[in-house]
Amino acid sequence: MNLKSKLSETRVLWLSFAATLLITIAFPVVVSTWGLTLLDAISNPDAARTAIAAMSEPQRHVHAWMTATLDVAYPFAYASLFFGSAHKFFPKIGWLLSIPAVLLLPIDLVEGVIQIMALTDVADALSLKAVLTTSKQVLFLTGIVFTIAGWIKWVIVRFTLNQNSRGH
Repeated sequence: MNLKSKLSETRVLWLSFAATLLITIAFPVVVSTWGLTLLDAISNPDAARTAIAAMSEPQRHVHAWMTATLDVAYPFAYASLFFGSAHKFFPKIGWLLSIPAVLLLPIDLVEGVIQIMALTDVADALSLKAVLTTSKQVLFLTGIVFTIAGWIKWVIVRFTLNQNSRGH
């Protein structure tokens, strides 16, 4: 069985959805608990530098760990959901609709590495966030739109089939 087939299995889609949802909830919990500014939402390099400079050492440490854990798991979860949904619900054009997910995964991971390097004073490559973060946000929203469209299509087809099987 290939990756496309596996990721488009209904059970795997539900697991990807659950993982995406749980990690999405985890971010604001960590951010609010530690009073962090979420760097993933900042595309302006100077604003990212300012946000990092305003963090205490413990905040920088927690943000780096959050980025190395949650923000590594997150792109795998949502990219699996987006990719699998595209192929499950749009079999003829799934390859096209899954392109945002395929591009999004490495972009989000590279952005995370750049943030960890800045948070730990290893290197400042934050100028790349102008392109990476903006691209990530556009691709993420595109993936969400395609995924929601697929799930709506699935609900409509199921509803129609149920209505037709009842003789309505």
